[in-house]
Amino acid sequence: MSQSWIMIDYGVGNVFSLMEALKRCGIDCTLTRDSQLIRDAKVILLPGVGAFEDAMNQLRKYQLETILKDKRDDQWLVGICLGMQLLYEESEEFGKHQGLGFLKGRIVKFVDPSLKIPHMGWNVLNQNQQSHPLLKNLQSDDRVYYVHSYYASEIEQKMLVASSDYGVDVPGIVMNDHVIGFQFHPEKSGQVGEQLLRNLKEVCV
Repeated sequence: MSQSWIMIDYGVGNVFSLMEALKRCGIDCTLTRDSQLIRDAKVILLPGVGAFEDAMNQLRKYQLETILKDKRDDQWLVGICLGMQLLYEESEEFGKHQGLGFLKGRIVKFVDPSLKIPHMGWNVLNQNQQSHPLLKNLQSDDRVYYVHSYYASEIEQKMLVASSDYGVDVPGIVMNDHVIGFQFHPEKSGQVGEQLLRNLKEVCV
């Protein structure tokens, strides 16, 4: 099997800063929608910004939904920001929309009227699993950068690696077997974000 990292190119979001952050962490990643490269990859990155329904439609447009759902058990799938939300079963963003279904749970909107929406800016990343390898060399008060109006709810707590408080416990990092999600933007999270990407590199072996 190839040892390559690929990033899904499905026309959603600016991926340049994420590609540059990966490069700084010693990760050689190829941006592609080529089905064979995806099937051969060691790690599949699913980025994304924007609306859930639009993103799923783009995946279907390029026949990528089926390819992702057929991934091998030994392949890693890593969703970032909207990409993490797509990993769940369902989203209520502008109606109900089916996701990829790799993780149990629903994507719901912040409802506290006292909160500024979107949740944008730096927030403390609370370590729900302090010994988890994805949190290696992180401090308890480290902050990461979020930009989102919806979050994962009704998730399985055993999958929750780290979270942030924004009126509710926002899942920041989740993991189940070979599926990982980051709700925040590691590429916009400075040295903490780069440490997380280096940890990701060590985990995805």
